[in-house]
Amino acid sequence: MTTESNADAPAELLDRARRDYKELTARGLKLDLTRGKPAPEQLDLSEGLLSLPGDRHHAPDGTDVRNYGGLRGLPELREIFSDVLQVPADRLLAAGNSSLELMHDCLVHAFLSVLPGAETRWADQERIAFLCPVPGYDRHFALTERFGIEMIPVPMDDSGPDMDVVERLVAEDPAVKGIWCVPKYSNPNGVVYGDETIARLARMTTAAPDFRIFWDNAYAAHHLTDEPVEIADLSAACAESGNPDRPFVFGSTSKITFAGAGVGFFGSSTANVDWLTANSSKRSIGPDKVNQLRHLLFLRDAEGLRIHMERQRSLLQPKFDTVQRILEAELGGTGLAEWTTPTGGYFVTLEVGEGCAKEVVRRAAEAGIVLTPAGATHPYGDDPRDATIRIAPSFPSLEELEKAMLGLTTCVRLVGYEKRHGN
Repeated sequence: MTTESNADAPAELLDRARRDYKELTARGLKLDLTRGKPAPEQLDLSEGLLSLPGDRHHAPDGTDVRNYGGLRGLPELREIFSDVLQVPADRLLAAGNSSLELMHDCLVHAFLSVLPGAETRWADQERIAFLCPVPGYDRHFALTERFGIEMIPVPMDDSGPDMDVVERLVAEDPAVKGIWCVPKYSNPNGVVYGDETIARLARMTTAAPDFRIFWDNAYAAHHLTDEPVEIADLSAACAESGNPDRPFVFGSTSKITFAGAGVGFFGSSTANVDWLTANSSKRSIGPDKVNQLRHLLFLRDAEGLRIHMERQRSLLQPKFDTVQRILEAELGGTGLAEWTTPTGGYFVTLEVGEGCAKEVVRRAAEAGIVLTPAGATHPYGDDPRDATIRIAPSFPSLEELEKAMLGLTTCVRLVGYEKRHGN
């Protein structure tokens, strides 16, 4: 643990950081903090899925899950996730194993078919743009770039995207067709969208009649405290404001049960659900209903989901506590960094000095600690300040996490003091 204080001489601080880094590189570490994957112990909590559905072949509504059909998914499973995703079950689809593929499909279908409320396909328009709150989720940005959609960064504050900026951009530019939002425990900074932010998103005037809010509620049930955060109901707010088709709501069980073998969800207005179902029917005769029945039998109901997520929290919270403890012990009072203290989700955002993030990531890699690339939290991988680093504590063991965090803070001190006091 560092015992540095602001009273220490600059040369002494830098020399100490260099000695610590030399010792770090000599340890031969091989640690990974890159992605927010569930740890093996978290996956073990869902081991019971593997023995399900046994010899049961029919859902409670009589659906034979072994056969074709059922594009909207099992109604009983949709009921379990209706409240947490804030979409009535009759307007919620249970689909394949990933919400990301649903986002991908919505973009594809918007390019190739006319959205409700639109006059033309996106493919027939000269320019399409999306608003991208930053810092944000790198896979959202990768999807957007994949389709040649222009990305317009929007700053985030403590209650979500800067709505003055959002309202101005959507009102003046008909090419702005959407905005990416992770409304609860945002990736990566843990921000929870405030009620007024959600109300303004719902009622704002948009130049594009087919503007959509891609509402990726990925961490809707992923709490880290005794007081789970609740957010305002975007779908209801949009309907009340006369914009029922505006929200596209996404969620999944990827970080609830088995990542890659879960269930993805899409919810929206009746018109949007019918639009997606009709287009999806061209590529699939139905989702994996055997897996959906497996999840239904495993989780049972909304209370079963809550209990399961409490077990997840018991494994995750000590890791987030470890991150906070080490950041405070090693960097507190140095002026070299600030960091978030999320109340849910999967990430901690570390803000280092301007122009330092890439170098911190490089030095950490040299010491055997792999981090998400600096810039990944911004469109096109370009963080203008080169200051944001995303920390993903979930996958390593507590012992590995502690080593990785001590190593990371060593790199932050080295790069920060080199920047501040000269190389």
